[in-house]
Amino acid sequence: MSDVKEILKNNNFEFKKHLGQNFLTDTNLLKAIVADAGITKEDEVLEIGPGAGTLTCQLAKVAAKVVCYEIDQKLAPILEEQLSEFNNVEVIYKDILKEDDASIAKHFNGSFKVVANLPYYITTPIIFKFLEGEYDLKSLTIMVQKEVAERLVAKESTKDYGTITVSANIKADTKITRIVGRQMFNPQPNVDSAIINLTINNAKFEVKNQKVLASLIKSAFAMRRKTLYNNLKAVFNLNQDIIKQIMVTCKLNENIRGEALDLGQFVTLSNELAKYTN
Repeated sequence: MSDVKEILKNNNFEFKKHLGQNFLTDTNLLKAIVADAGITKEDEVLEIGPGAGTLTCQLAKVAAKVVCYEIDQKLAPILEEQLSEFNNVEVIYKDILKEDDASIAKHFNGSFKVVANLPYYITTPIIFKFLEGEYDLKSLTIMVQKEVAERLVAKESTKDYGTITVSANIKADTKITRIVGRQMFNPQPNVDSAIINLTINNAKFEVKNQKVLASLIKSAFAMRRKTLYNNLKAVFNLNQDIIKQIMVTCKLNENIRGEALDLGQFVTLSNELAKYTN
């Protein structure tokens, strides 16, 4: 791997704030991210936003294959120079959020892991895209804004507990692996970051209807000051008595708020609601 700052300077590269370009260059941190993701020579990896290729290089040294999606075509000569020594890396210059599941999955022989230093503005869309998509996905290990990481691991009845917390933790086991100070990035952002690992766990809960569950989670946090009962009435086209009976069946007080439900209660309530939903 060549000197990143020198390569950027030689290519007259200008950071684009609207793309959330904050690059990492510290080798020890880059290696730590790879270690946190548990990458081995058996793994195929999807990297989102390789930037100057610093993390890509560390991934390529360990993984069987690395597929990168980069939206900024002007990084092409930089990535070409950085990755010239590797024959197991493929860079695709497209917006991954506009790619369908099949187009992404076709680049892999089977299961794969996502590893990325994500631009802050696409963090939530990326998480939902891969947790809800049709992929044979093992895990996501991603650098995100520290506040987002804290929301992902939040417990019920706390201010950080919300839609993304429940949606992520029903499908994956989440943990913050390390906090990363803003000074580690070039250019330096205004906030600190964290590396979070989401290991897919399809056996964690048995969900009868994913669409009903998604609607339930969204409705539970839509108006946090309202009771869950009132939020359910506003979203689900069901008789009030049926909603009351469902809550009794699930052993939920009529005055409970959505933020007080744990993961298991969300799934149980979702499965009951599914019985009355076409």
